Amino acid sequence: MTGKMAASARSVLSFSARNTGRISGQHFVLVTKCLCSTTAAARPLSAQQLAEKLRAKKEELKSKEREVPKDPIQRRVQELKRYTQQLQNVHPNVLSKALKRGILHQDKNIVVINKPYGLPVHGGPGVKSCITDILPVLAKMLYGNKAEPLHLCHRLDKETTGVMVLARDKEMAHQVQELFKTRQVAKKYWAICVGVPVHSAGMIDIPLIEKEVQGQQQHHKMTLAPSYRMENGKTMKIRPNRHAHVAVTQYQVLSSSLSCAFLELQPITGVKHQLRVHLAFGLGCPVLGDHKYSDWNKLAPQKLSSGILKKLSLEKAKTRHLPLHLHAQQLILPPLGSERQELNLVCKLPHFFVHSLSRLGLKFPEKD
Repeated sequence: MTGKMAASARSVLSFSARNTGRISGQHFVLVTKCLCSTTAAARPLSAQQLAEKLRAKKEELKSKEREVPKDPIQRRVQELKRYTQQLQNVHPNVLSKALKRGILHQDKNIVVINKPYGLPVHGGPGVKSCITDILPVLAKMLYGNKAEPLHLCHRLDKETTGVMVLARDKEMAHQVQELFKTRQVAKKYWAICVGVPVHSAGMIDIPLIEKEVQGQQQHHKMTLAPSYRMENGKTMKIRPNRHAHVAVTQYQVLSSSLSCAFLELQPITGVKHQLRVHLAFGLGCPVLGDHKYSDWNKLAPQKLSSGILKKLSLEKAKTRHLPLHLHAQQLILPPLGSERQELNLVCKLPHFFVHSLSRLGLKFPEKD
């Protein structure tokens, strides 16, 4: 009897030990898992995990961008944004072919191209593609592999479209540059401006100067440097700023509505951002889509009235993508080299500009 009880006690103790060990083991595993998961959460992501996370975010943004807006204007704004981004990543050969297809004039002295929107003339920080970089490629496409690179004769802003002259050689480039410098080239621009000038035609003769804008975003802008001031209702002449540049612009209103106007501009001088500054600060009618000169104190998307936004079917949040509506429509060059006739170079408006004219109720000028 005593032996049976002892055997029973040993089996019970053995069972308890086995189960206690199993339970303790399970508890240890659970605690280990919790500690591991906590450690994993605190541990920084590996390079691969971080790359996958960033890739997922990019894909999410791309999927949002791929969503096609229902409104045609919104679709066009999206297309222009995408086109500008693509221009910065396109191969020089592809870009050269596109410019070749849009050549406006070509002879033994010059090549005249239709500069597209969003393509800068010169390189700089963040610029992957520019016109100067593709001049050698374009020359080879036009005149063979041994051709000398084409040369710039003048410049246009990145956002400005229209007529742009390139020279076949350095000597011709210098000659055309002198014509621009001595104001022998007649220039005509078309622009849509926000607001309507008080006078339907006139001349803006106000010098310009570059100044630093103080604030959260310190930057430089061109601004007016008038050589007069108003005093007791009289115009008083003052000493001109020695750093200011003489700037003269003729303008004429071709068509207008209650909120905007279609202008023809003839710059007599060629100062940096002259047309944009004269319209914004001289007339108080900034160019539509000019996000730099619509406000002096800050760099921000242009503020548009609800009426203009409605006509353009544009959301307020999408205003930043509205392109600059400034187009180099015509250049008239005096005879070059041995030529005896002047060159009348004309470039039609881009599609987005024509579409905006229609939506804003502005009439296209009749052909001469």
